[in-house]
Order: sequence, then structure tokens, then C-alpha cells
Amino acid sequence: MRAVVPLIQVPTLVLHRGGDSPAGADARSLAERIPGVRQIDVPGEDYLFFIGDTGPMLDAIEEFLTGALPAHRSDRVLATVLFTDIVSSTEQLTEMGDRRFKELLVTHDELLRSEVERFRGRLVRSTGDGVLATFDGPGRAVRCACALRDEVRPLGLDIRVGLHSGEIELRDDDVAGMAVHIGARVAALAAPGEVLVSRTVTDLVAGSGIEFEDRGEHGLKGVPGTWNLFSVVA
Repeated sequence: MRAVVPLIQVPTLVLHRGGDSPAGADARSLAERIPGVRQIDVPGEDYLFFIGDTGPMLDAIEEFLTGALPAHRSDRVLATVLFTDIVSSTEQLTEMGDRRFKELLVTHDELLRSEVERFRGRLVRSTGDGVLATFDGPGRAVRCACALRDEVRPLGLDIRVGLHSGEIELRDDDVAGMAVHIGARVAALAAPGEVLVSRTVTDLVAGSGIEFEDRGEHGLKGVPGTWNLFSVVA
């Protein structure tokens, strides 16, 4: 092979393992006889691309063939989740009847959608008598929450709002993860007309001018430990 490999006239990639071992030295010696060769010593011991630490080997092959590695897409992002809930929705449904309450819900949903868009959030889904939205900025999420609360009052509705910031998992058009679960639990503890947030949110918006009142520590169902919650002063 040593006499033949110098005749290779096409772009060539040689991958070898072994570092400074005799096997690695032999591989480098052979590769250096190929004109314009690109050689990479990848970590690990297995030479098969489907055994052991295959990532660096497959990345090197893909980059050699295509000219670049694709950006790795992450299905987890940092976001602020916002949950709303209509206070006493069952009682209002009983009082108004199905038709009138459904009409009110349509107006409610449109108002909330418009406000979320205005504050550059993403309305993920309706929760029946509320919404789940996400924001890439906690300050805008808090201000949006206050606007939502104020916008629905002329409809004769009170909502409770809960917010938490953390890493969420993207699932097609939905979101999941512990941060979403915590946000829902925080919303469930909010009083009528209250915007309640986790300590994480208050830390992230420090210096923004948004004021909070300490609501003490609370246990959140299904979440380890206790959580310090704060009410937005507005």
C-alpha cells in the first residue's frame, strides 16, 4: 500500500485512533504519503463508526463530505412561562349559561392573544379557562401578565396569573418540562387579580423597576422543596 497511496489524486480523509501508540504512528505514516490528505486522530479505541465514541468520527466524516457541520438544534430553551386562570369560572358558567359564557370566552381568548403578541410572547395553547404563553424576556412577561389582568376586568372577569422562568422542552407546538409544571403550580396559588411569580423571575428582572411583595415560602405540589413566591405590585 505504501507504494500505491501516493497515486491517489482525490480529496482524502484518513481517520485514525491511537494517539502516540504504534498503531497511531503507522496510520499517520501511511496518511502522509497521500497528496493533500486530511488526517484526524479521533479519541477512543474502536475503529468502527457504530461502536464506542462515534460522535467525533461521524462529525469529521460529515464535515469532510459537506464542508460544514450543521448547527445542533436544541429542543430545550430558557423561557418564562405564563399561566392564566379565570377565577370562579364554573360559577360564572352556571350563572350565564353555556352560550353566553362561550361567547365571553371567545372575547377573553382574543384579548389575551392580542396582548401576548403585543409583548412579543408566544401563545402556546388555551387551557380551557386560561392560557399558557412563553416569553424570551421575563420583564415583558411580567408586564404582559399585568396587562392581561387589567384587560379582562371590563368583561366582568378576574384572572389569576402565575409566572416562572426556567428551561423548557419544545415539543412541536407545545412545551413541557419542570419549569412549565412550576409555572402552573404558581398560578394555582395566586389570588384573584394577582400576578404571582417565583423567586427566579424576581432575580432576573432586578433593576427593571418592577416592584414585588414577598408572599413567603410555599410548597408546590409535585415539586421538591419550598419556593419563595412574590406578588407583583401594580
